[in-house]
Amino acid sequence: MKSFSGRTLSWSASENVTELELHHPPCNEIGSATLEELEKFAHAMEHAEKDVRVIIISSAVASGFSAGADLRELYRGVQNLSATERLAGVRDFLQRIHRVLNTIDAAPMTTIAAVHGVTFGGGLELALACDLIIADKTARFCFPELRLGLIPGFGGIPRLKRDAGNAVIRDLLLTGRSFNATKAQAAGLVSQVTAEGGALAAARAMAAQLCKFDRDTAVAAKRFIKPIPYEELRREIELFCEMFSRPAVEKGLRKFVEGTDKMPYLP
Repeated sequence: MKSFSGRTLSWSASENVTELELHHPPCNEIGSATLEELEKFAHAMEHAEKDVRVIIISSAVASGFSAGADLRELYRGVQNLSATERLAGVRDFLQRIHRVLNTIDAAPMTTIAAVHGVTFGGGLELALACDLIIADKTARFCFPELRLGLIPGFGGIPRLKRDAGNAVIRDLLLTGRSFNATKAQAAGLVSQVTAEGGALAAARAMAAQLCKFDRDTAVAAKRFIKPIPYEELRREIELFCEMFSRPAVEKGLRKFVEGTDKMPYLP
């Protein structure tokens, strides 16, 4: 995979490991610019040489891994559109981000998310698409979409159902509360917790170990233990679009956009 440097993210390759770094302040919100560059990354993954064994995704932004979808861009982008046009635009965005995350989920490489701080909404969904999540002790995980009258739309529900027990799923989705790294590890979402600032170093150490193993065996094992819930992912898009047209969602988005808090996505 050739190196790339963009507005919102960059990646570089070194021997058998490729590192993707998110660097879009204030907290790596996923809007149109980030989606376009993630699509470039997904395309590069699909055409990568077999010697790429591990991919690490991390953030250079101090506030966290990612706060999820860029809700301000979403709200402003649909203001002058008809209801039909709004729904078509949202559906197109969701289908595109699903293709990206499905590519990461099903990649023959082992993928590691090295997270810290805010890992909310679409940011958590990006992490859940990876094979392993390593979190430093500052990491907090949350699906705050309920406050907007929505559900996660980037594939979070099917992937959470695949990886966690019902009690954890219901807590995250129905309460909107955040989990710290210790609780996330106890729930089975996080494989390793490190000291503050230590997630990326731990991910690199794990990558070095993973590269010692036979690639074909690792690929076969991943396919066996990590099925992709494609049908449920498609159903999630339909449910999200159905809910997006409700007045409660527009009210919730407007409240979010007009809020004056520096980090309104925090509980």
